[in-house]
Amino acid sequence: MPTAILAEDEPILRAQLQAKLAKLWPELEILASVEDGAAALEALEDRAPDFMFLDIQMPEMTGVEVAKHVGARAHVVFVTAYDQYAIQAFETGAVDYILKPYTDERLAVTVERLKAKLASPPPDLNAIVSQLATQLRGGAPKERLQWIKASFGQNLRLIPVADVLFFQSDEKYTRVVTAEAEALIKTPIRELLDGLDPETFWQIHRSAIVNVNAIAGVTRDFRGQAHIKVKGKDETLTVSRIYSHLFKQM
Repeated sequence: MPTAILAEDEPILRAQLQAKLAKLWPELEILASVEDGAAALEALEDRAPDFMFLDIQMPEMTGVEVAKHVGARAHVVFVTAYDQYAIQAFETGAVDYILKPYTDERLAVTVERLKAKLASPPPDLNAIVSQLATQLRGGAPKERLQWIKASFGQNLRLIPVADVLFFQSDEKYTRVVTAEAEALIKTPIRELLDGLDPETFWQIHRSAIVNVNAIAGVTRDFRGQAHIKVKGKDETLTVSRIYSHLFKQM
């Protein structure tokens, strides 16, 4: 039996999509119907669906961010209100899309496409998702952060990004931790991600980003949850389940 996970932050739209799919494809089992990207990835880890229907604009993680972590584990359908210039990224056939507001006829087309994909393994989404992310940002990639501006008392200090061991949310602020010191800044984790090099800085939790060069080791507790030991620091950072795939080979 084919299976799917639905991720849509609007409850009415999520219920409508589930009802329409039940009518058009009664054999499709909905394993989970969730309201944000983080919950979608948790459901993916638990249930291993054939398909994922992802709204592009969701809290916690966007549909595009979720797709980065899906990789080749499921076929993806984006549910989007973006116009044709963004949808060009889907026309490779690697994924499908439903443009809001969609009709039953358009959803039926998607269902037929998905049925045809059941016999084939999902493609790796990294290339197409990177293209889409660039288009949704407005074309060119954002310039990488080189410095972090942080206040130390009455003084403003520029911290080289390369010196940062990790960033961690601390209530209304974000901790910036280096080997020698730490500071608090007002920029949230989500905004920092846009300017950091994803090859060097990995998000490991909704509230933490670590410099891969600062990882001294990775351990797992009795539940299998990963914990990172940071070079030169006594504290450890917990890896959320939705990012645990980053350390499967460790």
